[in-house]
Amino acid sequence: MDKQKADSIICEYLPKIYGFAIKKAFFYDEAEELSSDIVMEVYTTLLKSEEIYNLDGYIWRICNHVYAKFVRHKKRQEGFSIEGFEIPYEQDFLPDDADEEMRLLRREIAFLSKTRREIVYSFYYEDNSIAKISKDMNIPEGTVKWHLNKARGEMKKGFYMERKVGQLGIHPIESAQFGHSGCTGPRLGHEYYLKDKLNLNIVYSVYYTPLTKEEIAEELGVTPVFIEDRIKELEDDGMITRLSGDRYTTYLCFNPEKRSLELQDKIFESQMEAAKILVDEYVPLVREAIKDIDNVYIPGGNRELFEAAAITNAIMTKCFLTPMRDLSKYHIKTADGGDFIGFVVIPSEASDPDYKVKYDLDSYICCGGMYNGSNKYPSVGSWAVDTKYCSREGYFYNNHYTDYEYLYEFMKGMISDDKANEEKFNRLRERKFITADNKVNIMVMKGEKGTEEAFYATLPELSEELKRRFVDIAFEGAVAKAQEYPEHMRDLIICYNTTYFISNAVAVMVLDILYGNGTFRPLTENEKVTSNLIMYCDVLPE
Repeated sequence: MDKQKADSIICEYLPKIYGFAIKKAFFYDEAEELSSDIVMEVYTTLLKSEEIYNLDGYIWRICNHVYAKFVRHKKRQEGFSIEGFEIPYEQDFLPDDADEEMRLLRREIAFLSKTRREIVYSFYYEDNSIAKISKDMNIPEGTVKWHLNKARGEMKKGFYMERKVGQLGIHPIESAQFGHSGCTGPRLGHEYYLKDKLNLNIVYSVYYTPLTKEEIAEELGVTPVFIEDRIKELEDDGMITRLSGDRYTTYLCFNPEKRSLELQDKIFESQMEAAKILVDEYVPLVREAIKDIDNVYIPGGNRELFEAAAITNAIMTKCFLTPMRDLSKYHIKTADGGDFIGFVVIPSEASDPDYKVKYDLDSYICCGGMYNGSNKYPSVGSWAVDTKYCSREGYFYNNHYTDYEYLYEFMKGMISDDKANEEKFNRLRERKFITADNKVNIMVMKGEKGTEEAFYATLPELSEELKRRFVDIAFEGAVAKAQEYPEHMRDLIICYNTTYFISNAVAVMVLDILYGNGTFRPLTENEKVTSNLIMYCDVLPE
């Protein structure tokens, strides 16, 4: 650039440069010294340049560069420096097209630990003394100096290192469904936390390999400062667990992203084998045990509805196999009193996509036993399992204890079908618990408080001989299934796939056999309302 044009630019920007210096300096002498240094740098650089397209950004970048050197010089006189980096105290004059070095520097400050980040910011950005930082943070001055020195080394190392965003930072996972075994507490367990997508991915980032906060941040493509509070909350409520070396893992169980369809079929076939054994050797025992129970109201009078419910209940509650390991480490204990083993269903795909699946597993999905009680009416309770053999929808989200209180009040003549009770009657009709002509439409077992426990006690236990046979059938598939999971989760997978081998799905398989071979006749649409649903109370419908 020619001298005349450079002189013109200096004259135009001199007041602005001096204003920048006044704002940055503590004394007029310092401001004059700083503005003089900036003008000299700008003028020298202009004479060496050909054409500048963003003059404002160009000059303010030089202002910041010279000011940073000015600050570094002052700090060095005090005995401290952060060599190799220029850190401005404020960002007011930082140009929109800030250079790459400044961006990298900010990134590395964000990747420091919380304590070091606060010390660096206080010392370099807020210009606080070592003594003040020591007092504010309640740590010795020597410790402040040590952290500054360590921070400088970490930033210099990271500055020239290529930080890679992990897979979850590019393609975060999403949850499809949450499950649990145990008491979730008022917040409904891990779903409360992991419906938040960032929380979900923080937890999942440590599932296969334990990571530090900084490594979690890199995996997610964010800075540690952004997720520190979330990590603490997730740790406090048991969603993640801190290991030695300040690394984190989780004992929540995520299904594998890759699953073997062939193994899935083999396990299903072994469960079908077990279902046939149950039909031949266990179902007759259940039917025999309940044959004299007559304190039951059955809509339409089809006793097979009651027998099917008893069989389903017995298989789901009396056919657990002996646990093989202590699973206490997998129990999530939340601050609100939850104590459960948690499962998270995420999208997955086949590791063997060319394999032709033989069975439709979706048709065997069902909820676990849903139990409701009433503080208002001690004798009132219910048990329900939603399967393909019922017409109910919504699982436990739509299975309210108040439904059974309303129905009890209806049966006792405590409420009338009028405007005052419109909401209650609408709910009962929505669920089809009463018909259009006000007839009770679900099974009811009569008894005082404890009727449900007495009914459960009537159901036969699975014999030790059958348990041994089922363990032999289950174990091979359980071990093979565990290989799809991270190593620290394999005890849980082996135990669960063995202990609960006679699963809810097996109960549905048994119903398939009983309805398919003519033992039970097909259900009518009206009977599907109460299939595998029993209410308990001290009165029967008229």
